[in-house]
Amino acid sequence: MKFPLLRWLVVAGLALSLYAGALFLVEQQQIGRALTLLLSWPGLAAAALCLLSYLLRGQRWLGWMRQQGRDYPLPTGLRYYLAGYAFTPTPGNLGEAVRGLLPVRDPLPVGTSLAVFGAERVADLLALLLLALPMLGWWLMRVSPGWTVGLLMLGLLVVLVLSRRTARTALLQRLPWLAQAWTCLIRRPALWFGLTLSAWLLQGMAVMLMANALGGPPLPLWQASSMYALAMVGGALSMLPAGLGGTEALLLAQLLSHAWTLDQALLLTVVVRLLTLWFAVVLGLACLFYSFAVRKDLRLGPAA
Repeated sequence: MKFPLLRWLVVAGLALSLYAGALFLVEQQQIGRALTLLLSWPGLAAAALCLLSYLLRGQRWLGWMRQQGRDYPLPTGLRYYLAGYAFTPTPGNLGEAVRGLLPVRDPLPVGTSLAVFGAERVADLLALLLLALPMLGWWLMRVSPGWTVGLLMLGLLVVLVLSRRTARTALLQRLPWLAQAWTCLIRRPALWFGLTLSAWLLQGMAVMLMANALGGPPLPLWQASSMYALAMVGGALSMLPAGLGGTEALLLAQLLSHAWTLDQALLLTVVVRLLTLWFAVVLGLACLFYSFAVRKDLRLGPAA
């Protein structure tokens, strides 16, 4: 399997340009304050919360891999999972689907690896939608109560259609990987949903910590989590690499609508994305390099 290294570098360069442009609009003293904040106790605590979030989602992935007959030791399996974050800056995070293909010994078939990835994305989307409901409802009521009622009726219609076995069977037959993903999701749903919801709440706590440390208008946990979740859903729907641009714009807009100044909102947006996205990418690259160059138990190309 070929990895589009050039495209990854282009995405990383675009991200750096985007954040540099945002910071250019912020006062120079604030930039130094942000860098200091990332190395302060609140910044380190937020990074620890993000790391714990990734490890919880890693536990979920290991459970689904065991269903596929791959029972990795916990440290090895979590290292494999984290290595997949090296490929997050891809449209729809699709690069993470290579996780199951990376192990040298007994990698997953492509379709099965895609199915596990599909289960991950469905689980994440459900948890994020649940967390995003407060802010989504606030935005819709602010724009138009009619839109709120219309979207609720549309959501109810979708649920009713998918609840019919014939409709669900037809959908699964058209998308074989989705059928395999469904087999992951129907087993122990309380466990994987609990892990997923807890993981995203931890990242919401990281956002809250950074917001309070920057001294802007206070954001309680429910609001910080809901703002971040709504921005993540919007970024995912944009299908841009890692939601680049869309996630930042939605988070910025929400902060501005809640009495944050432009300087404060830009600064928090950049800090949050550095902690919740690029921290994971750096961890992934470190795990990938260690696994490839030292342990030699992951591969970066097709099996021999």
